[in-house]
Amino acid sequence: MNNIHEDSVDFQSNSQEEKQQLSVQSVLSRGSQEEIKFIKGQAGHSDDECSTDLEDDIFTSSRRLNLSPSDVYLKACKQTGAVPVSYILCHLDDAILDLNYYGLGPLGAKALAILLKSHGVVTHLELKGNSLQAEGTQYLMAMLFENISIQSLNLSDNKLGLKGAEVISKMLSDNRKLKSINLSENDFSDAAAKCLAEALKNDFVVKELDLSYNCICDAGGEDLGVMLAENIGIEVLNLSWNHFLIRGNAALIAGLKVNATLKQLQLSNSGFGRPEVQLMAEVLQQNDTLVLLDLSINCVDDEAVRLLCQGLATNETLEVLKLSRNPITKIGATTLLRTVKNNMKSALKEIDISSVLVCETFVELLEETRVTRPALRFQYYILPSVTKNLLALGIFKKFFEEQNKSIMDFFQALDKEGTMKVSTSAFRKAVKEANIPLDQQQLGWLVRKFDKNCTATIVYSVVQTFV
Repeated sequence: MNNIHEDSVDFQSNSQEEKQQLSVQSVLSRGSQEEIKFIKGQAGHSDDECSTDLEDDIFTSSRRLNLSPSDVYLKACKQTGAVPVSYILCHLDDAILDLNYYGLGPLGAKALAILLKSHGVVTHLELKGNSLQAEGTQYLMAMLFENISIQSLNLSDNKLGLKGAEVISKMLSDNRKLKSINLSENDFSDAAAKCLAEALKNDFVVKELDLSYNCICDAGGEDLGVMLAENIGIEVLNLSWNHFLIRGNAALIAGLKVNATLKQLQLSNSGFGRPEVQLMAEVLQQNDTLVLLDLSINCVDDEAVRLLCQGLATNETLEVLKLSRNPITKIGATTLLRTVKNNMKSALKEIDISSVLVCETFVELLEETRVTRPALRFQYYILPSVTKNLLALGIFKKFFEEQNKSIMDFFQALDKEGTMKVSTSAFRKAVKEANIPLDQQQLGWLVRKFDKNCTATIVYSVVQTFV
């Protein structure tokens, strides 16, 4: 038994909006090796500083010569000096283009951006671990202003830093189609978080945002909290493995308190302890949208679980709760289970406490709970000895069933004076003499189960309720 138990630009226009379009077009057409500045509107920078260099002559010739997408890509590689990636050529008709860890670099990203500028097949673009840096990301963001098909973008682990965050923020401020963006592992600081938060405040298109494994601290947490309070689109937010403390977490929870769209919130290894859990419990008492909450690898102990249960006792929408690798004991686990069992309107389907070593009482209570909640899935850790003990009662019952005898007859034979009680020592001796196949450990556990108050006496009328 396992120990661990158990988704076209007008160049003559003068309006502010058209000037921004002109700025984007310059990004797509000019050749320069200057540091990327991106779109007009960034303080102190003119259109002349926009220089991501996506060559328009390629598109002019492709339209004139009717070049295929593969020809466009190969020509782009030749002009940019990038090494062609055979995988791209073989998967031009795929909706999902998985280029994770292909080592594209800025030039490879540029060639890809030239291809995707007008190639409308790809809807999901995976670019994790390609050392794109801010420059490579600049080319991709410029491409996204014209591409109308890409809805999901993975830019995790690309050394983007603050400059990369600024580039992405400029794109997000005018986003009309990108629904999912993964920006984890990019060395984002509080300043980077502030840029992204500002861009997403009034956004309603982005549904999924991943900022996990970055270096965002309390100041960034406060900015993201404000964003969460004002945003009307995000449904999935992953902020795990950042550096929040009480101030940052409190701001995030305050934002969640007034947010009406978030369905999944991941805060694994985010400094959650009792104060933060108390605030989260208050949110759970009134929130009716959150369906997944991940607080694994934090400082949630048994007392914090008790506080969390104050919210879980009335919550009707949360379906998945993850609390693994927290300092929770069997006491906290049992408290959690009892709360779920008693809340008849609870929607919880999955609870992960896979690092918690549970006892027999927990497992028995879980079986009782599953009578009315058969779909409830708990992940927990159990020792083989505990599993063995849990078999004892079944063995005891089966022994008498096979002999067509009742357990009550067994006890009454020991109760010579009709007191409805027998001593635990007499019970042990009788079990051994009857050759009931229980070892010493199982017999000891059965005695403790029948004599819960440790009185050395078994009231066997109560035993009937167990069997």
